[in-house]
Amino acid sequence: MTLHPKVIDLTLDRVHRLLAALGNPETRLPPVIHIAGTNGKGSTQAMIRAGLEAEGRVVHAYTSPHLARFHERIRLAGELIGEDALTSLLDECVRANGPDEITFFEITTCAALLAFSRTPADFTLLEVGLGGRLDATNVVARPALTIITPVSLDHQQYLGDTLPQIAGEKAGIIKRGVPVIVGPQAPEGLEVIEAQAARLGAPVLAFGQHWNVWEERGRLIYQDENGLLDLPLPNLPGPHQVQNAGAALAALRHLGGGEAACEAAVTRAFWPARMQRLRHGPLPDISPDIELWLDGGHNPAGGEAVAATLERMQKRPTYLICGMLNTKDVKGYMQPLADHVTRLIAVSIPGEKNTLPAEATRDAAIEAGMQAETAETVDAALARIARENPKARVLICGSLYLAGNVLRENG
Repeated sequence: MTLHPKVIDLTLDRVHRLLAALGNPETRLPPVIHIAGTNGKGSTQAMIRAGLEAEGRVVHAYTSPHLARFHERIRLAGELIGEDALTSLLDECVRANGPDEITFFEITTCAALLAFSRTPADFTLLEVGLGGRLDATNVVARPALTIITPVSLDHQQYLGDTLPQIAGEKAGIIKRGVPVIVGPQAPEGLEVIEAQAARLGAPVLAFGQHWNVWEERGRLIYQDENGLLDLPLPNLPGPHQVQNAGAALAALRHLGGGEAACEAAVTRAFWPARMQRLRHGPLPDISPDIELWLDGGHNPAGGEAVAATLERMQKRPTYLICGMLNTKDVKGYMQPLADHVTRLIAVSIPGEKNTLPAEATRDAAIEAGMQAETAETVDAALARIARENPKARVLICGSLYLAGNVLRENG
């Protein structure tokens, strides 16, 4: 990170140059499933991986950002990459890149592709970092499958101010003749995605047209042209995970996965900081009777997903400990949550230069209709809540960067 700027500069020129210097590893990957979207990419990837691995398939996976340790981004043949292997790969990429400019995300993506090209596996799951069209992962000429999860407003400074513009960037992962699975979309977003697929002759498997998924009597029901599946609800909490599961199931069915793979997808997936219950460690020990949760959602759609999850939980005084970045729609994130929250305690995200000051987060919460105050740290906020209401529900939320800090500190 000292060598390469942690900036976003959407172009593929630097990536193609370095990959060429490395011998074009992107041309030697196990079959690639490329996933873009605003929300649900990581959860969908985790479910697909769980399903494939349940059938004995060996799977590489690339995701970002990491939470506690960088190694989380690169899963090599099912296991997080080791320190020695990662160090060697990064050294090799630095040498191949020489003095030329390249960003942190670009060079680490090249390292991941290099690792995947050298290790046998049945599939490679690539999650887009930002957008799609000009994202560093968008270098595979012919993936086996592409997936676009729900698209909503986020990262407007890079992707455009309107939903059709953002959908157009996400649709940049669609490749000629390669099937694309499309999760639930707003009509204006779906129109752009379908038009791009039509231009490229890419078969579309769209929610509501070619497959459907819903909850019925505490079960997940999935239906496509191959028939109906009656499965347990996803083990990842929240009603929005039903839609994510639908996209994962559509992918697995397209790849020939059987019912065992589909059931494993919804029962065995693990994805940290998405309504993750924290039961052990220094933070839960502050007040053992508090019900402590962690979520990294940070845009209006993320706020709506958390609100829908809270709505289904048993009623209990609910406090938010919230830290956000200054690039986010803070009020848009908070408004769906206002009716579910006793009070919000705002914190600044430790060590993050783009953190929104706690006072600004507090003011946005008040504007969104919440009672709100500030605290110096997450620990201090939790201790204050414990003194006031030792049996409360507490959700630490607002940013993946805050979630990563919490996971590191909580061990």
